[in-house]
Amino acid sequence: MNGVLPDVSLRALIESGAISASHPILPEQIQPASLDLRLGTTAWRLRASFLCGKGRKVTDRLADFEMHRMDLTGGAVLEKGCVYLVPLMERLSLPAGLDAVANAKSSTGRLDLLTRLVTDDGTEFDRLPDGYDGPIYAEICPRSFSVLVRPGMRLNQLRLRQGQAVLSDGDLQALHAAQPLVSGEALIDEGLGFSVDLRPAEGTLVGYRARPHSGVIDLDRIGAYRARDFWDPLHADDGQLILDPGAFYILVSREAVAIPPDYAAEMAPYLAMVGEFRVHYAGFFDPGFGHGSGNGARGVLEVRCHEAPFALEHGQVVGRLIYERMAARPDRLYGTGIASNYQGQGLKLAKQFRD
Repeated sequence: MNGVLPDVSLRALIESGAISASHPILPEQIQPASLDLRLGTTAWRLRASFLCGKGRKVTDRLADFEMHRMDLTGGAVLEKGCVYLVPLMERLSLPAGLDAVANAKSSTGRLDLLTRLVTDDGTEFDRLPDGYDGPIYAEICPRSFSVLVRPGMRLNQLRLRQGQAVLSDGDLQALHAAQPLVSGEALIDEGLGFSVDLRPAEGTLVGYRARPHSGVIDLDRIGAYRARDFWDPLHADDGQLILDPGAFYILVSREAVAIPPDYAAEMAPYLAMVGEFRVHYAGFFDPGFGHGSGNGARGVLEVRCHEAPFALEHGQVVGRLIYERMAARPDRLYGTGIASNYQGQGLKLAKQFRD
């Protein structure tokens, strides 16, 4: 059956050797509709990001871009504003008919830690063609904070698909009629639209802006850092927020959304907005997100403004969710029996911070 592969299918691919690794793949890497990928033991500091292009391997292009090599074994700092390439522990030998897409994990995106998948023969980031056979790499560029990383850390994840899985607007309308996907009216136009919340039900806190000169964040330290040392809180009482060019923001959607068990979703930028700012670097929503709570869960928006200051208004449409069918229902859903840090969330920073 066509669709996004669930956890049981990912386990079968691991057992068959289609997904292999230099270290045994851990059960906790397998999510309801994706596989977490792990950093290897080496990083190359690059002078520029690159794609190797058709007929070329990543290792063949390293000599053109490598500045120095780093050993991650004891932990190493990836500095803000620099570009790094890290071989991942996992390797793929996809059967014919399967392609894959990668995305940053939620906490990675909320740290403004740009992480993209790079492959041999690659002509675009985060996309693996049907039947790809080869190593995979993570390109990492810390944008707001320097970070301490170690081998085995999981910054991005891989979703595998067979055939056409994306729901048409007609299919999405029918699904919403059967089981509501969003609180309030559903704006369906090439996906499910969502807007920004700048009039909170309580108080005036609408988001956070990354502070420009902060310390290093050890990604393994959960709840270890005071939010105020890294973020400036943003308050609004008039439903408007002016975004500064180059600044990074954490905001929240006005709508609460739900992903039913037989579906997965990916957040995409709203096309009309791309010229001014980008929303959401981490885009996978697993089956079960916001489902069963009765209220759904709101989407956290990772926003970077481009080019010119931009006045964002309450209720302005800033993105859309693209829903896809699952090839089968996962054994476990998001927030059910697994460590799901953001189930039932509202405005929330990455898990490394405490209030």
